[in-house]
Formats: sequence, structure tokens, C-alpha cells
Amino acid sequence: MDMQASPDDHAGAEGASPSQLAPARTRWLWLALAYLSLGVGIVAVFIPGIPTTEFILLSAWAAGKGSPRLQRWLEHHPVFGVMIHNWRNGRVVARRAKISASLMMSLCLVIMLLTVKHRWIIVLAALGMAAGAMWMWSRPERVQDVKAREDVVK
Repeated sequence: MDMQASPDDHAGAEGASPSQLAPARTRWLWLALAYLSLGVGIVAVFIPGIPTTEFILLSAWAAGKGSPRLQRWLEHHPVFGVMIHNWRNGRVVARRAKISASLMMSLCLVIMLLTVKHRWIIVLAALGMAAGAMWMWSRPERVQDVKAREDVVK
């Protein structure tokens, strides 16, 4: 993917219209944020303790302001596209992602217990992980669950 804007970059992107694009003078900043967060998200797949989903969602959001081409690529990616679709359709976090994140947080906590000398750092990290896990597990797991809740409310 190149960073040059082409005429098709500004038309017909799913999730982004030309009116949502940032002004041309700042579009490169959004594109840089999109690629940076995508890179961190990809690296996070291999490093426990770094969240993947959040960086992919940030990348898609920034791409919507800087490059509809990158946004389309992310939305149609076999792995990232599912995350983006789920989030946009009810703030859904799949059970598999919840389990994976919970296991990685637990692994990181064990590593910290074995390697970090200052217990207050471990306590702060554990509190942060617990808050993140509680929020994550409070999210619906399927788009159908969100639609069922909406039907009950109506």
C-alpha cells in the first residue's frame, strides 16, 4: 500500500465517506497513526501482554480519516475485518478474544511475580489488568446478542 492518495481513495469506501476524511494537509498524520497502530497490533499478536484488538480498531479508525484504501483492506482482512465488524456492530468482543486476552494477562502477571522486585508495580499492573478484564468480559460476545437486547428494549 502506498501513501499517495489516488482518486479512488476518496470514493466509495465502506465506513468512510469523503466528508469523513481529514483535510489533505493533515491526512498524512492520520495515515501515520493508522500504520503505526497496525504495526503495533501485528507485533502484539506475538508478544504477550500487549493488546491486539485495540490497536487494530485504532488503525481502522485512523485509516477512515486518512486512507479509505487502507480502511477497506483492514475491513476485508480475514482476521482484522471480523474484529472491526464486531466492534462497529454492538461493541462486541468475541469469547475467543476474551479467553486469549485473559490468558495473556495471567501469563504476564505470573512473569511479573517471578521477575519484578517492587511489589507495588505488580499490584498496579494487576489492578489495571483486572479493570481491563472486567470491562472486556462485560462486552457482548456475539452481534446476535446485541440485536436480541435491542429487541427486548423495544
